[in-house]
Formats: sequence, C-alpha cells, structure tokens
Amino acid sequence: MSERLHILLAAAITTLALNATVPDGYYNSLNGKSGQQLKNAVSELALRRTVHSYSSLWTYFPQTDRRPENPSQVWDMYSDKTYYFNSRPGYSTSGMNREHSLPKSWWGGYTESQGYIAYTDLNHLYPSDAEANEAKLNYPMGEVSTPTFNNGCTRVGTPVAGQGGGSSRVFEPDDRYKGDFARTYFYMAATYQAYTWKYTWMMRDLSASSWTSLQPWAINMLLKWAREDPVSDKEKARNEAVFACQNNRNPFIDNPELMEYIWGTRVGDTFVVGSGDTGGDPELVTPVQSAAYHFGDVAIGQTVTLTVYVKGLNLTGNLAVTIYSGNRDMFSASVSEIDRTVAMSEQGYPLKVTYHPTQTGEHATRLVISDGGITGSIGISLDGQAMPVPSLSTPVALPATDITDSTYVAHWEMTPDEIDFYIINRTVFDSKTQTVISTETFTTDDNEATSMAFTDRQPGQIHTYTVQTSRLGYLSTPSNVITIDGSGLTGIRADRPMALLATDGGVLVKCFEPLLNVAVYNTSGTLVFFAPELRDDDIISLPQGVYILTTTSSRQAIKVVVR
Repeated sequence: MSERLHILLAAAITTLALNATVPDGYYNSLNGKSGQQLKNAVSELALRRTVHSYSSLWTYFPQTDRRPENPSQVWDMYSDKTYYFNSRPGYSTSGMNREHSLPKSWWGGYTESQGYIAYTDLNHLYPSDAEANEAKLNYPMGEVSTPTFNNGCTRVGTPVAGQGGGSSRVFEPDDRYKGDFARTYFYMAATYQAYTWKYTWMMRDLSASSWTSLQPWAINMLLKWAREDPVSDKEKARNEAVFACQNNRNPFIDNPELMEYIWGTRVGDTFVVGSGDTGGDPELVTPVQSAAYHFGDVAIGQTVTLTVYVKGLNLTGNLAVTIYSGNRDMFSASVSEIDRTVAMSEQGYPLKVTYHPTQTGEHATRLVISDGGITGSIGISLDGQAMPVPSLSTPVALPATDITDSTYVAHWEMTPDEIDFYIINRTVFDSKTQTVISTETFTTDDNEATSMAFTDRQPGQIHTYTVQTSRLGYLSTPSNVITIDGSGLTGIRADRPMALLATDGGVLVKCFEPLLNVAVYNTSGTLVFFAPELRDDDIISLPQGVYILTTTSSRQAIKVVVR
C-alpha cells in the first residue's frame, strides 16, 4: 500500500470516528434477553466479523490506536513513552509489540481449533511498549501490592489479598485505562465464552454453574474498574475505527450498563436497547461507509479471503455487489447480488471478498454495495501488497536461561530474514517414563523478539524446544533442539544433537536434522530395524528389550531400553 493511500484511508477513518453513531438495529438481537441468553446473544453478534490476518494488524493500528492531536503518534496504554508509526505503512513500530491484552496463551494462541479468530481480534489487540509487554508476560490483571516492575503506567508484582486467582504476579494498568481493559475483558469473556481455558486465573470454562466465564474475584475487580473509569472519547473513537476495520463493535462501550445485566447489579433483568422496531427507510447496518480492508502482504500464488457481513433493515429489493476501479482484476466477490431477505436476517449475509494477486506490487480497488432501496451506495476500500514467495533460513536456538523449578526463558538468534514472527515448538516429557505429555506451539508478538519466558514448568518434566520463522504463511525449517531436563540443565548446541525417548511400543526420535542410515540391533547383534533416514518426532516401533542404535549422522552408538 502506498503512503499516500495509507494517509487517505487514515483520514477517512478519522472522519468516521468523529461522526459515526451506532447503526440503527445493530443491537436488536440483544433486546428482551437476560442472563446467559443475553451473553449468548452478545457472543453471536460479536463473532459475525471480518477476520484479518495477524501480519496485517499494523495496517490497522494507525487507525485504531493513534493520538488525535498527532495521528502519526501511537497511543500506547502500556507506557508513557513516545512512539511513532513506521513510515513504511503496514510495518511494525520498533520497540513495540502487537499485544493480546487477554494473553493468547490462556486459550492456546494461534490454533485452528479455537483460537485463530480471537488471535487477530482488534477489540483486544493493542500496540504495546515491548519492555512492559515482556514484564507482564501472561499474568492476570489485578492490583499490585509489591511491584517488581513499574514504568509509571504499567505495574507488575504480587497481588493484593483476594486477587490473582493463584498467580504469583499480576499486571495492573494505569488508572486512566483500567476501564478500557475491563470492558475489553468483558468483551472477550462474552464473545469467546465457548473456549476451553488453559489458564484459569481469571477465566472459567462455560457450564451451567459458571456461565459468567469469569472468576468471582475478577468480576468484582473489573466491575469496580469499569465503574470508576467510565467510557472515554478514546474508547468511543477506537470502537468506531475497529467497527470500520472488522465489521463488529464492543457492546460494553456502546452500552456501558450491559455489564450490570450480565455480571453486576442487574443480573436477571431484561435488557432493552432501542425499540427493536424495523420500520423506517431502507439502510445498511453493516458494513459502514468508507470502511477500509487491508489484505496486507500476500505472496504470489496465494489467495486471501475476508468475510464481510452485509446486514440491512427495511430493504425493498436485492442488493447489488460490484468491484470497480483500480486493480479490480486482482479482487473478487463471491456474489454479485444478495437476496434482501438474507441481508435482513439476524445473521446477515456473509459476503466473501478475495485478493488473488497475479503480479507483485501494490493493488487497490473499491467494493460497492447498492440498490435494495438504500440511498446512494456503500463504498469500501480494498488494498493489498503482492510479494515474492519468501526464502527463509534455518534459525538457531540457544540454551535456556533463568531456569527455576517452574520457569525458564527460551532464546534464539535473530534471523537476517524479513519475517512476520517467530514460532516456538515445545514438547514436554515425563522424566521418569520418557513419554510425551504435550506438544505446543507458541508465537511471538513481533519479528524482533529473541526470547520467550515460560512460567508453567512442573517438577519431573523434561522440556525441549525448537524455533521456526513465519513469513506470509510460509515456515522455515525448525532449528536445533534445546533440552531442559528434570534437574534444570539445558542441552548444549552441537553439530548433530540427537535424543531418543521411550514411548509406548517403541522409541521417539528427537533431532534437528535428519538421521541417516539408522540401524537398531538387539543384544545378540541381530539387526531388527533399519531406515535410510529418520526425522524429528519419528517413532521406531520395538518390542520390550534392550537395543543398540547406530547412525552415520552420529559417531556414538546409543543404548535404548524399551519397557
């Protein structure tokens, strides 16, 4: 995207944020509901949004998180430092992270099963000072008794009595932003109520007895913060900008009293916002005029599709969908006409908009929705940057540091490649049985990180990790393997590190490069297994017994005991 186009889009969003109001009928689906049914309706409404890629987030932060007095300056809620948006549109700001205010590790992060939508939801993603982000880790929010980190805006430390949910540390935002974060957490607890939570300091899995999705102490604290720090102009402007970016809103900003109906003083009362009357002139509820959707960087040969929920009121005919002007041949819509009855349904019509570049460069066009009796038309800007397929080198993982009974910090060398983020692949083993307990993947919040802290190590566990890089959906080859054994010793980098771990019915191979000509002999010297090549996490099936393994990739034979 050109800098001129970026400035024009930012100006359009600024005008929208200053002038827009909640579209008529947007919250009609909440009317007449209470308790769990009301929270269900909030979730269903919020989940009908446009889901953007993680790599495109820095194209939206200049619209959602800028200082009104200086649009080129980042509004950072984690520090009082002065940061400016990168002069290259869509690129991260040095010293800042894409911060998940509700930590992504609480639900598993970048997972197709439940976490991808939350992973890129701008309603809880903020640009954050990297130092503050590193200090807060994945701790729950709370009020700090004794600080271990304090930059004048973010405090981290031991929680006051009754808070923290069992965590040894909590993150406390500045008083200016406590209401902002509280309404963010209310949004997340309602929208993603069906998630299974790995960390439950603040969150609770949904059930008949815990439909509120928040721990009691967290409810009390968040309600207190939201009441003492009411909705600000900053939140209102950001809500409008997010709405233009991803087609949904935070209802706890538009309707601050909603929190009382789900968690506070009015639980059980029936919620009503507006009359719910659909009489009136034809209009579109979503999307909004002058919205802008950025497909971000896309590699040649790839196709990226966004879903735009088209919802109308009082339509008198079908809606027409057109893509015109600019590089319209690089974009397409799933239909050219939308049935009025579908568009007026509670869900609206999920219009698929696709970017399929056939040549490198910047591309832009407009999506226009018209007819149906609406006055004029609704225009949406579309843009993307087509890039060559990336070439990624293999990262180098470094030994862990700061190892305790429950924590350690993983390290790696910064890659010379242009990347989107690092991926840390971690495997946890039982040190006694050598069986795999879990295999997990973690991602960094930016492309400058060279470490990641872990706070969930348990006694009697062996942890291993490798590192990969990601760019435009492509992954590098995994790095060498680093091991942290039960005594806290880290593995040493070597030319060809290899480990063999007993598992059910055989042996699990751990290596960072292929093992060649692998031969396994029993104690009688008989060859019982041979493979020309084995890779990391391959399994050799063997009956109980004692064996000797040799490979041309390692000069030393290894004794294996299968129980």
